[in-house]
Amino acid sequence: MNMRIDRLRAVRAGSALVLLLLLAACAGPLQRSVQGDEPAMAKSSDAFWQHIESGTRHDWFYLLNEGEEAMRWRLRMIDSAHHSIDMETFLWSADTAGSRVVNHLLAAADRGVKVRLLVDDSFTVHADLALLSLDAHPNVALRVYNPYRERGGGVVGRTLFNLDDFHRVNHRLHNKTLIVDGWAVLVGGRNMANEYFGLDDLYNFRDMELLAMGNSVAQAGAHFAAFWNSDWTFPATDVFGSPPAGEDLAALRARLWQDRGEPDMESEQQLAAAWRELASSAEAGGAAFVADEPLLKTATQAPTQLGDYIVEQIASAQREVILVSAYFVPTERLATLIESTIARGVRVRVLTNSMRSNNHLPAHAAYHGYVRRLVEAGVELYELRVDAEDRNLYMRGPVEDKKLGLHAKFMLLDDDRVMVGSSNLDPRSLKLNTEVALMVTSPELNRALRAAIAVDFLPRNAWSVQLDDAQRLVWVNDSVRLYHPPAESTFQQLEDWFLGLLPIDAEM
Repeated sequence: MNMRIDRLRAVRAGSALVLLLLLAACAGPLQRSVQGDEPAMAKSSDAFWQHIESGTRHDWFYLLNEGEEAMRWRLRMIDSAHHSIDMETFLWSADTAGSRVVNHLLAAADRGVKVRLLVDDSFTVHADLALLSLDAHPNVALRVYNPYRERGGGVVGRTLFNLDDFHRVNHRLHNKTLIVDGWAVLVGGRNMANEYFGLDDLYNFRDMELLAMGNSVAQAGAHFAAFWNSDWTFPATDVFGSPPAGEDLAALRARLWQDRGEPDMESEQQLAAAWRELASSAEAGGAAFVADEPLLKTATQAPTQLGDYIVEQIASAQREVILVSAYFVPTERLATLIESTIARGVRVRVLTNSMRSNNHLPAHAAYHGYVRRLVEAGVELYELRVDAEDRNLYMRGPVEDKKLGLHAKFMLLDDDRVMVGSSNLDPRSLKLNTEVALMVTSPELNRALRAAIAVDFLPRNAWSVQLDDAQRLVWVNDSVRLYHPPAESTFQQLEDWFLGLLPIDAEM
């Protein structure tokens, strides 16, 4: 009897899933209302920026190593804008971090700044109302990259409703840039959510960004315009429709001011002084803004421009390569390159997440299949500890009950090159998503980044993955040796093992 009931339930569940897919297949494609292209924003001629540049080097770069400083300079950039703000991101949450940025963007729009926001559609289900209300401002335009056709049911429901269109929706915009007045650009790994700025109560990320002025800003602006105008990008109202009654711009403003207060902004004189001080402590160098290009009308091509560039840069290293990637699934191509690089006498160090610190367990399961091969090849492999003793550097205290994960994406080549961007070293970043990066040639910046990350490789903050005398893998820190990946529980180990059996590497 129970077996009959179970079979009946299974048939009903299967029928429901088929019905969902049929309903999704009946829906027509989204209609894009955009007519004509918009150019890249011109460089502002405002005296504010002219005065800052007059006392500094033309091309300079500043590492945003800690979340608090990264938020402070993100808001300063927005508050300094006189003419234009272009911003793109993968994820935007309606939490403290996301709301603070919205509040300052709204203030910028109020003073006449043209604001263009480009957001991937993966997680807009959590922020639709706030972003759509902001879009109602006459000086704000919000566009959504590669929107899901069917939008109901939260993230999981949205995925189920779009299974018939999986090949298209599997391609995502993972770019993260902020460009102000054509003068300054911010590039890196941080999304708009608490955990990227050390503000979450449970789990926060160690991340990295680069703030720059100089020639790379115009390159970033041209990149943004190409994506803004691409056929993959839709005006917010084409995707979301109009805001519900009572959720207009006035309601958003009232809610922000009730929760956050009016934006706490520095005076123009204070902002100018802060910029000049920043520029004086920044590192000089030459840079190229490197990015994937928008796809054509179908997702049959792969956005591999940045991935190919990364491979070329690693292959050109002569002495040392340091790779830091939250999700490290190197692919056969990259694993072979790393092996040949070490065979040439180049030192290779890698920092990625441990099983416990990884917020995306399938990515760890895919990575784990490469661990022995990498260590045997001579890679100095490190995995971040979720309980890193110095995690107070990356999150608001007290930290005793908080966990740390790695979200940074950068590499150092020899003693003179640095690349900071949005791309992990995994198939999703290298072949499926679009990504951006700044490649900088600067011995000074290379030294500064080495100094900033030295703490992350210490035994009190990371596991060193090695081979013992019997050629067994061992995870070593300052007090413990483990012969299995450090895990939260036996169940997590079993889940990781099971995921490792699935043919999912290409999707990670």
